[in-house]
Amino acid sequence: MRRSVLLLFLAACLNTGAVLSQSAIRRIDPTNWWVGMKNPNLQLMVYGPGAGAMTYQVNYPGVRLVRTTKAEHPDFAFLDLTIGPNTQAGQVQIVGKNGSQTVTRAYELKARRSGPKARGVSSADFIYLIMPDRFANGDPSNDAVAGMLDSKVDRSIQHLRHGGDLQGILNHADYLQEMGVTAVWMTPVIANDESLKQEAPDRMQAGYHGYHFTDHYEIDRRFGGNDGYRKFSEELHRRGMKLVQDAVYNHVSDDHWLFRNAPFKDWFNQWPAYTGSSHKDQALYDPYASEADRKQLLDGWFTPFLPDLNQRNPFLATYLIQHAVWSTEMFDLDAWRVDTYKYNDLNFLNACNQALMNEYPNLHIFGESWVGTPVAQAFFVKNTVGFPYKSNQPGGLDFVLYSATNDALKEDFGWDTGVNRFYQALTADALYAEPNKLVTFLENHDTDRYFSVIGEDLSKYKMGATWLLTTRGIPSWYYGTEVLMKNFKNPSDAEVRRDFPGGFPGDQENKFTAAGRNPQEAEAFNLVKKLANYRKVTPALHSGKLMQYVPQNGTYVYFRYDNNKTIMVATNTNRQETTLETARFAERMKGFTGARNILTDETVTSLGTLKLPARTAVVLELTR
Repeated sequence: MRRSVLLLFLAACLNTGAVLSQSAIRRIDPTNWWVGMKNPNLQLMVYGPGAGAMTYQVNYPGVRLVRTTKAEHPDFAFLDLTIGPNTQAGQVQIVGKNGSQTVTRAYELKARRSGPKARGVSSADFIYLIMPDRFANGDPSNDAVAGMLDSKVDRSIQHLRHGGDLQGILNHADYLQEMGVTAVWMTPVIANDESLKQEAPDRMQAGYHGYHFTDHYEIDRRFGGNDGYRKFSEELHRRGMKLVQDAVYNHVSDDHWLFRNAPFKDWFNQWPAYTGSSHKDQALYDPYASEADRKQLLDGWFTPFLPDLNQRNPFLATYLIQHAVWSTEMFDLDAWRVDTYKYNDLNFLNACNQALMNEYPNLHIFGESWVGTPVAQAFFVKNTVGFPYKSNQPGGLDFVLYSATNDALKEDFGWDTGVNRFYQALTADALYAEPNKLVTFLENHDTDRYFSVIGEDLSKYKMGATWLLTTRGIPSWYYGTEVLMKNFKNPSDAEVRRDFPGGFPGDQENKFTAAGRNPQEAEAFNLVKKLANYRKVTPALHSGKLMQYVPQNGTYVYFRYDNNKTIMVATNTNRQETTLETARFAERMKGFTGARNILTDETVTSLGTLKLPARTAVVLELTR
């Protein structure tokens, strides 16, 4: 009998020990926080075996635990804290108890860095968009990292990783500054630790582009990791440049650790069977739209391996918002580009934008809403239209002007064709509260390459580049366009994401140097360099008023001006030289007698008529 009791006692102890050993805190997100933030509230997501079964205490002066919420998944708990205004930086002790077991984990509250924060980007900037994996390889030792799901690095296969990284970009920062670049926007640098995905029946694709997140709080180690990203940010700012981070709120990879262990059943949008998004943004602003159409746009998945996040779950919404604030503070970001903006819950978007702008008043946010009309574009930004939904997004990617630019260059001049397309796109600017905060572009990582679209015509290239760098908005530039990189998306997006020549060991050509560019590439690069650097030091051009005139006979004229300077941009889209009579522009040209041609440095002594070469945009700084 005594032996039986002893065995039962030992079994009970072993069983209790097994249960208690399961209670642990393996991670807390956000991974740290700061004292002195404007918002005193912080929600910690605590994860570990049995974390949801524990009761919690927080022991630190000025920090109060307001509420504990157990998730549906037993390994998660959410702790709502308030941080008092006089709280000092230090190690907060998070204490979890389960029966007789006590688990303690330190949580760091940091002091905020001094100096400027979130400087923002404006029309005075010139943004350069880089896909880090394809730009330059500065550290071959991180091309493949042990333990990650994808260890393939093969530059001969376009849809696999090629090895570019943050150090590679820093190695060519002088090149960017020579060109007049003031801000760097990269496709996402957050960890994409995922297995290869089936892009097509005959093709597997890696997450080289960065849009398949697997851990929000880790910068991909193949790019340089968190420490490398901080170094990257510090070096940009030391050079007087700015950093734009790419956000993805809509979806994550099916290899994301929170997809495998979702805290709540509704953390993701679920369907009885796989349902893709309709991509029909009209359902959001159509006064006659059905709820079913809205649901499929917003809740449908992009692909079967990109689970769609449900931002109506308040814990997920807070998780994403706090990550955006954490990233801004941790990496000293200046602006956010938001991927797939139109697919997100509208109330969440406004809440996230507002949280960022409350903390960082100068921060700029511009989302990707790939739409076809000015009304649609206006819906997703601050606007002057009477939509029931009032967006607070300050800027957005200007897809309307992008499409109009390409049409203007591809079409012959007509009543509403050719350069009239560009003119007409700008006539709708009254729909936007702040059109100068829209980010303009000729191409990006999701489009066909600009030089290919316009038939590899250098004269058209120069006209479009001149418009981009002299009209309203914040110009952005896709890597390699300045050296005439070309291609179409077919058969895959990777075709328009090729490696920058000279960025990788063994490259036969180096377009980063003047010696490595052929005459046509040199002409393209020098045009962009000339205009971007002139724009940078000319407030009238980047921030002045805009006045445009109705295009006539294939010519299009507009002015950028302020109290100190007036710049005239005159374009002849015809196939032959034309003489432009300037009398109709007297409203803006009165009192001016000459000009300096910005692109050629020639002096113009008479303004009554101007000879415009075929397919040429002339930029004139008017003089008295």
